[in-house]
Amino acid sequence: MKSTNAVYTGLPTTIFEVMSRLAIEHQSINLGQGFPDVDGPEDVRRFAADALITGPNQYPPMMGVPELRQAVAASNKRFYGLDVHWKTEVLVTSGATEALSDIIAALIEPGDEVVLIEPLYDCYLPLVKRAGGIPRLVRLTPPEWKLDRDALAAAFSDKTKAILINNPMNPAAKVFSRDELNLIAELCVAFDTYAICDEVYEHIIFDGAPHIPLMTLPGMRERSVRIGSAGKTFSLTGWKVGYVTAAPHLLDPIAKAHQFTTFTTPANLQKAVAFGLGKGDDYYAELSGALAAKRDRLSAGLADLGFAVAPCDGTYFVTADVTPLGLAGDDVELCKRMTIEAGVTAVPVSAFYAGAAPTQFVRFCFSKRDEILDAALERLGQWISTRVKAVA
Repeated sequence: MKSTNAVYTGLPTTIFEVMSRLAIEHQSINLGQGFPDVDGPEDVRRFAADALITGPNQYPPMMGVPELRQAVAASNKRFYGLDVHWKTEVLVTSGATEALSDIIAALIEPGDEVVLIEPLYDCYLPLVKRAGGIPRLVRLTPPEWKLDRDALAAAFSDKTKAILINNPMNPAAKVFSRDELNLIAELCVAFDTYAICDEVYEHIIFDGAPHIPLMTLPGMRERSVRIGSAGKTFSLTGWKVGYVTAAPHLLDPIAKAHQFTTFTTPANLQKAVAFGLGKGDDYYAELSGALAAKRDRLSAGLADLGFAVAPCDGTYFVTADVTPLGLAGDDVELCKRMTIEAGVTAVPVSAFYAGAAPTQFVRFCFSKRDEILDAALERLGQWISTRVKAVA
C-alpha cells in the first residue's frame, strides 16, 4: 500500500502516555502528567452546568461566543494594558494545542524556518514539520536554563518565518526575563519574523514576578500571536478551551485553519470561562500562591532526599537532578524504575529534546493535593534508602 504521512507514521507515543500507562499498571502516584488532581472553581463549573441546561446547545459562532471574546479582550487590557478588539483580534479554540496547530498551519509554508527553544513541549516539532517548516533549535540546559544570546541570534536568518516561545516554559519552569524577551523582540523585528507565544501558564508565576507578554514589547503588537488557556487558568484541563489574540491580518488565516479543524468549542464552557476571567484579583493571587506553596513543599522534600532541585519560577513543574543520588541509569531508565519500584512516576527531561539531551534530570508535577505530594515523597525516601543500601 502507499505510505502514510511521514511525520506522524511511526511517531512514538508521547512520554506522558507511556509513563501514565506504566503508572496505572503499577498503581503509582503519577507526578508525571501535568494536570491538577482537583477540579477548578465551583462557581465556574456551575455556570457551565446552568448554561448547558438553559442552552442553546447548537453550533456557537465559529470565532467563539461574544461573551468569551469580550472577556479575553478585557483581560488583555486588565493585566497587560493591551488594547484588543474583541471582534477582529480574538479567536476561541478547542484548547491551546488546537490553537498551536491552527497558527502553525496558517503561518508556516514549506521551507520556512521556525526557531524553537529546547526543551520543547511535545507537539511543537511535529506540527512545524507537518507544515513543511524547518526547525532551528536553540538549547536551554538545566539547571540554569540560560538563554544564550549568540546561539539565539545565530538561529535567525532571512528564511526565519517565526519563533515559537513558551513563557512560562514547560518543562523548564523558566520565566523569561525582560532582557531575554527584548532580545527576542529585537531579532523578530530585525528579521521580519512572527512570534507564536504559548502563554498558557501566564497566571501561574511565583514570587511576585510579573508575566510579560512578548506582544507588549516594541514592534511586537502586529507580529505576535498570543495563546491563553482556561485549562491552566482555572484548573479545568478537561474543558479544552483556549483563546488566541492577534492582529487582524494574522488572526484571519488562523481563523480559517480553525474553521476547518474543529470549527467551534462547546458554548456552555465558553460562557463559563468568560465568567471566570472576570474574577477578582484575589482569585489570581490565590491560584499562584497555592501552587507556589506546593512547589515549595515538593522541592524541599526532594532536596531532603538528595535530589538537586532546579529553580522553578512558574508552571506546574519542578526539575530535579538525580546525579547526587548515585543511582545507575539515565533519566528514562530511572523514571521507569521509580514507577515500578518506588510507586512514584516522573517524566524524563530528555524526552523534551530533539536529540543529544541531558540525561540526569527528571520532571515532577506538583499541582496535586498536599497528601499526594507527601505520600510520593515518603515512597521515594523508602526507595532511595533501599537502593543506596543495596549499592553499599
